[in-house]
Amino acid sequence: MTANKQTGQKMLTTKLVTAAMLTAVAIALQYIEFSIPIVPSFLKLDFSDLPELIGAFALGPWWGAVICFLKNLIHIPLGTSGGVGELSNFLLGAVFSITAGYIYKFRKTKSGALLACLAGAAAMAAASFPLNYFIVYPAYSGMWFGGDITPIIGMYSTILPASDTLPKSLLIFNIPFTLGKGLIDAAIAMLVYKPLSRLIEKLNTSFSKRKKA
Repeated sequence: MTANKQTGQKMLTTKLVTAAMLTAVAIALQYIEFSIPIVPSFLKLDFSDLPELIGAFALGPWWGAVICFLKNLIHIPLGTSGGVGELSNFLLGAVFSITAGYIYKFRKTKSGALLACLAGAAAMAAASFPLNYFIVYPAYSGMWFGGDITPIIGMYSTILPASDTLPKSLLIFNIPFTLGKGLIDAAIAMLVYKPLSRLIEKLNTSFSKRKKA
């Protein structure tokens, strides 16, 4: 085996181990979830996107999506939505971590991290409309209500009668909720930025040394 191949394998092993640890943390955080009275009960607030964000910063944008995928794949057998909730969490979490990860890749500073987090939260909120409208809610209604979207809209209109269509419901509830969730993750990420930046620097130094070996 050539030196370059060995170096590449060591780098991949390091990244896999780091991703596995972050996935384990994400899985644990996924079980710490909260209902918010002003949104339908199936919209839960949790902090499991935070390890994906850290993974995107430390390992690269697509690693955040990998962590998100593994977290939700492992959660499916224990979930209650038949995999639809996990699908939604993966799609939105992937948008969040990939967007933030790509921005941070080119601006590895505290201000760059803040910009990356805010952009990731905004992208996730914007993506929540088409992803829920075209993929998640049709899948959920097809699985539980024979394709009828009315019961889902009813959960929204019970809280606010004006949200009597799916587009209105997504605009009024889902986009602000998703944005708020992303901003909370961003705030926590910035609070732990100093130890996080040391981890990232250590990992990047390790990867650089191996590339030169």
